[in-house]
Parts: sequence; C-alpha cells; structure tokens
Amino acid sequence: MRFRTMLAGVAAAGLMAFPAMAEDGQYAPQLTRIIDEASKGTCLAALMAQPLLDACNGQIAGMGPGLQALGSIESVTFVSAQDTPDGKVETFSVKFTGGQTLNWFIGQEHDGKFSVVGVGR
Repeated sequence: MRFRTMLAGVAAAGLMAFPAMAEDGQYAPQLTRIIDEASKGTCLAALMAQPLLDACNGQIAGMGPGLQALGSIESVTFVSAQDTPDGKVETFSVKFTGGQTLNWFIGQEHDGKFSVVGVGR
C-alpha cells in the first residue's frame, strides 16, 4: 500500500538538521483527530493552516481509503521533537489495528493550526 505524504512548508529531511528537544510530545491528541477524520474523508480546517488544508483536500480522495484500510488507531507513542525555524515538529509512532505501524509528524503550530502533518516511511 502506498501513502502520499501530506506536507506543507517543510521537507522531512530538513527536520533532521535541527536538534531534538528533550520533552514529551504535546500534539498526540491533534494528530489522532486529524488521522481519524482523514480516514473518513475529511480534512480538519479547525486544526490545519490554509496551505496544509489545501494540500489535504487535494489528496483526501486517495488518502481516506488508504487510512481506512489500516484500521483504527491502536496506539500513539511519542518518538521525538525537533525545533525548526517555524516551530516545533513532533514525531509519533502510530500503530493501527490492522497491524501496521507508521511514523507520523505534526507541528509548526500557530494559533491552534498546524502547518505540517505527514507520514514517513
């Protein structure tokens, strides 16, 4: 199964250039909600900055069924946080009931909306 990565404003490789911050993740609830809604075919305007929302809406037709095929979220485990010029980006290991585990990232939050959300390989 192939996933399209939902990115707006940052390349995943660019995240590695910044030092990890020693802390627990704060964005797990928002990430869980975004993934759950995307699996139902909905991009959450309440949590997404406009460029991310536009990218999501452009991909949701293919992304929703792929996420549904993974099953529900079984667990979300904080992996790391990186400081970027546009704000913190957190990475989580997300395990689905279908058995697959994927690393997701979320961050660059401003006024309650995120500029980046995506899945790594």
